[in-house]
Amino acid sequence: MFEIEVQNESSQTQQTVRFVCVPRIGEGVRLLDFDGLWASYDVIDVWYQRSPIGDIWVPYIHVRKSGESEGAMPTAARQVDVNQAAGGPTLATAVAGGR
Repeated sequence: MFEIEVQNESSQTQQTVRFVCVPRIGEGVRLLDFDGLWASYDVIDVWYQRSPIGDIWVPYIHVRKSGESEGAMPTAARQVDVNQAAGGPTLATAVAGGR
């Protein structure tokens, strides 16, 4: 069991979490948010620092909430109103009007 310092870029927090193995860069991890819900995070950096108590190396990971990086989430195209696109009455407006 590894105790890993997790620096969260999305919420600007740091906490210690126990992992069975040290995640690699690019892997996804599930962490509990402050609102009590589980969220997916991407590991964007892993490094080790020497512990002040001896010759022990402590792992650190830097994470960002999945999909938060710029350009990661596709955006939907603007939708045009059906009535404006048809340029006149549509089947729905004809049925509603009794024609």
